[in-house]
Amino acid sequence: MKTAIFVISGFLGAGKTTLLKRLLSFTGDLSGTVVLVNEFGKVGIDRDLIKDTAAQDIVELTSGCICCSLKTDMIQTLQVLDYDYSPDRIVIEATGVADPKAISDVLKEGILAKKFYLEKTVTVVDADLWETRESFGTVFKSQLSEADIILLNKTDCVAPDGVPGMLREVKQASTADIVIPTCHCNVDPDLFWSAREPLDHADLTGAFLDTYDPSRDLFSTVHGDKGTSADAAGFITFSFESTQPMDQECFTTFLDNLPLELFRIKGPGRFEDHTQMLNFVGGNSNWQNWPQTKRTRLAFIGWGVVEQQVLKQVENCILPA
Repeated sequence: MKTAIFVISGFLGAGKTTLLKRLLSFTGDLSGTVVLVNEFGKVGIDRDLIKDTAAQDIVELTSGCICCSLKTDMIQTLQVLDYDYSPDRIVIEATGVADPKAISDVLKEGILAKKFYLEKTVTVVDADLWETRESFGTVFKSQLSEADIILLNKTDCVAPDGVPGMLREVKQASTADIVIPTCHCNVDPDLFWSAREPLDHADLTGAFLDTYDPSRDLFSTVHGDKGTSADAAGFITFSFESTQPMDQECFTTFLDNLPLELFRIKGPGRFEDHTQMLNFVGGNSNWQNWPQTKRTRLAFIGWGVVEQQVLKQVENCILPA
């Protein structure tokens, strides 16, 4: 079985290490996870910053970039990790000047292609520096174009009314399936760890069904994260429940027209003759078969959205009694 590779990309200071610490504090099983940290300078700092996490093994490459001067070192390191640990997954935190396309190309070469595959690339973007992005060069553009998920981080550092426009600009400048605004990279961990392939309903248990609430993020309490709270930064969570079945066509139209600011909805939706589990992220809907239930139960996470307006639209999809 091949080992899944997860790449964390992003320009210098965007928040990659913060994201990595958050992901490694995940309560799920990380026993088969190895972290590969790439430092551009001779002195490694990131490994010390994350060594108190739940990760079993943290390996560090310093004095260069894994996509260029350390390419051979990365190939050799991955082979050693495969031999020594046979991990289920490897998380690569690339240096801020790394081109993720070069990393994905290396994984397609020779012996690596037989043992590893790229599961997901997550790019962290500094919202505070978005307006000056043209000065970052081609590497930054590649970090956007190669991303499966983009976190528009540090939204607490910019004017709230500017975030919706930034989200649209990031979406237009990238090919990412998912673009999410974050404060201190407070993202639902299952967005990162989940595989691309749809899961059977028997696997949608545990963390998936535990609604993530950025306003009550335990990471901030456990790790002493400082700064503006998620509530103050504009994040909002709310829920919807109903025992009446919904019109699926109406609800699908509702999902198709949501703004990027309403970026997360999950839970079972009861329709006239069946129930399905919805996993909606950043404009993309994934439906899973689900045992028939007596009610619709949806959890919402958004940024600067009006709860009453959203719930009114959902209520309009309820079929008459």
